[in-house]
Formats: sequence, C-alpha cells, structure tokens
Amino acid sequence: MKHYAIEYLNMKGSWMQNLLKGQGEVQYLKNKTGLLFSTITLEHMIEEEVRHERFLLSDGSGRSIRTFSSGEQRKALLRYQMRQGPDFLVLDNPFDCLDAESVTHLKQQLINVAESIPIVQVFKRHEDIMPFVTDVLVLEKERLLKSYPIDKFEQLHLHSEKANLKSDIPAPLRAFENTPGVLVEFRNVHVSYDNRVIVRNINWKVKRGEFWHLKGPNGSGKTTLLTMIYGDNPKAYGQDLFLFGNRKGSGESVWDIKERMGYFTPSMTELFQSNHSVEQMVISGLVDSVGLYLKPSDQQRHIAQNWLKVLNLSPKKDERFYRLSQVDQRLVLIARAMIKHPPLLILDEPSTGLDDYSASLMVELIHKIAKESHTAIIYVSHRKEKGLNPQFTFELRSTEEGSIGEVV
Repeated sequence: MKHYAIEYLNMKGSWMQNLLKGQGEVQYLKNKTGLLFSTITLEHMIEEEVRHERFLLSDGSGRSIRTFSSGEQRKALLRYQMRQGPDFLVLDNPFDCLDAESVTHLKQQLINVAESIPIVQVFKRHEDIMPFVTDVLVLEKERLLKSYPIDKFEQLHLHSEKANLKSDIPAPLRAFENTPGVLVEFRNVHVSYDNRVIVRNINWKVKRGEFWHLKGPNGSGKTTLLTMIYGDNPKAYGQDLFLFGNRKGSGESVWDIKERMGYFTPSMTELFQSNHSVEQMVISGLVDSVGLYLKPSDQQRHIAQNWLKVLNLSPKKDERFYRLSQVDQRLVLIARAMIKHPPLLILDEPSTGLDDYSASLMVELIHKIAKESHTAIIYVSHRKEKGLNPQFTFELRSTEEGSIGEVV
C-alpha cells in the first residue's frame, strides 16, 4: 500500500480538492474519495455543533467537543472520519499545537489507520513525516512535478538550506534604569476557576539575562502564568507575584509593566493588517503603538534599519507589512518587541506552523537575542526546536489537584 507526503509550501487548495474527489494527478488515488483531517475540518464541525447541536464527534455523550482537549478533539475527529469509510485520508499538519503526549497517541492511531487505507500527509516539518510514508510528492504551480521514494527524499533533505543571520543586533537608544536582578518571581502562587485548580504552589524566579523554556501539556496552565505576568489577569492580584521588584497590584499600571516587556505570539500578526511599511512596523516598537502615525526621527529610522539588516530584510523595508511571508512577519514583530531591549521578552509558540527553514530562522534570531543582549527570555513551545538551547526549563505537570511546576 502506498502512503504519500506533500510539503505544505507546494500544495494549493484547488489541487487538494481535486485529490479528495479522486480527480487529481496521483494515479494510485484516481476515482477514490478521501476525507480531510485538519484543523479547518475540526473547526467546521465545532461550528456545526454550536449552531445545530449535532454532537457528531462526542460519541453520543452529549458533551460539547469544545470541552475536549486539543488532543482529544483530534482523536474524536479521526474516529468519526473512519466511521465514514473513506477510500483514503489526507492529514493536513495533524500535530500543530499538540503537546508531546498527544502527538505520541495520535501518531499511534494514524499508524493503525495506515494499515487499512492509504494516507496522504501534508507536512511542514520533515521530522513530522510519518514512518509509514512510502513516497514524497513535489508540486510546483499546482502541478505534480516529481515523486521521490521516501529514502531518496531524506537524502536530499540532508543538504537543505540553513538559516544564517550575520549582523549583530543594534544597541537600544536608551537603557532601562533601575532594573532589578530578579524580574519575575512566583511565591506559592495558586490559581483556580470555578472550583477547578489550574496551578498550585508555583515557585519560579526569572533573573536578568536568563533564557527559560516554559513547557507543559495542553491545559497545564502555561497561558495562565503568562497572562499573570504580561496581561491583566485578575488572578495575579492578591498573590505573591513580583514583577521587576514590586508585588503585582502594589500601585503600578498594566502599562508600567508592559513597558518593560516585549511580547510575541503568532496571533498578533492579525492585529497588524493596516497599510504600514515594514520599517514603520519596527519603529512603532519605540513608541508602543500599533503601526506608526508620527514622522520618525533619523535616529529611530537608523535603528530600525539596523534591525532589518539583522533579519536580512533590508530590501523589503518599504513593502507593506501585511504582504510579507508568515515567517518574515513574525521576525519583524519580534524585532519590534526587542527594539528597546526590554528587560523581559516573552515568546509564546513563535515557531508553531513554520516549515523547517523558517523555524531555523526563528531559532537563529532567538539565540542572537539571548547572546547579544541582557534581555531575559521566556520561550514557550511544545516542540523541541533543533539548535535551540535555553539555559533553564520550567515544566508544568498536570495532576488531579492542579498543575505543579518544577525546574528541570
């Protein structure tokens, strides 16, 4: 039985729709009907549940699929689709945003499915290619260009392009004054919602210049901790949580705290869809605005241009930000967050959904920031990125009484 893999960058929607209908270029799947296992499919079924109360994915329990974890949702979707009896299944980046345990369980389910029907896996990371894949399809301009046996493709990948950011990151226009040695400190912090404990007895210190990896399974409380640090989570008040030497809620405003922090998460790119140039987007980090509405000084333009030089994006400085590729948008927004060299930088899943080369760019930039600045980094990710080596790891572990944390 043949199983295929297709790199996401070369796959278009119309090509995939023809494949699912049995009208595509893959002879092995001609006149066969497939189903698409993807986040889009899952979101569509969740919407149907909300609108029409059709609990198709919850095995007749009447429990909303929205209450399932990300891993449970995907397992439920797979069970449902297999009951439909498809001739083959298309997997569209099935492991995005899943924790390691959920990935392991889903992989085993898919291996079992592959024993009975052909599978086409759309992938962004080569390490995600499933072990049962026999052939890799190469597409160009919505046409099937080549087909490689998996062993031949893996040999070609050994020589793929690697990221290289040569320029040093520029110094800030001014240094932050009175920055304490300990930037963040949790002392026996406990958070619960509606009598459900999320985290308990959290003790964690982040010091100036340190590079931390915050990790833990889906639902373990990582977002809760981040919103207590960066956001205005009311659960942060009345607790022994200290930011930049002050107990949170002791009189500082949210903006006082955010001024000393840089923050990035991929969903931020949706906030910046106005007609600003790439250079303007970087400069806007100096004035904490969404875009730039005042004429920048020569000094501000100079430092922004130096950051774009670091990112190898100088030729694109006058392009519209929203027209950049996904990874270039993320790099620009991280430069925007770092342009003032804040004492603390939070990077929440910065490499999720990226292909191998784009992820290597992200890794290279994060390492440069860690090496060439005094900024402390809290990096959040389910995936262990090749070449990324944080100094410390704070791991949340789920228990029946709420997640606990430890330095590992």
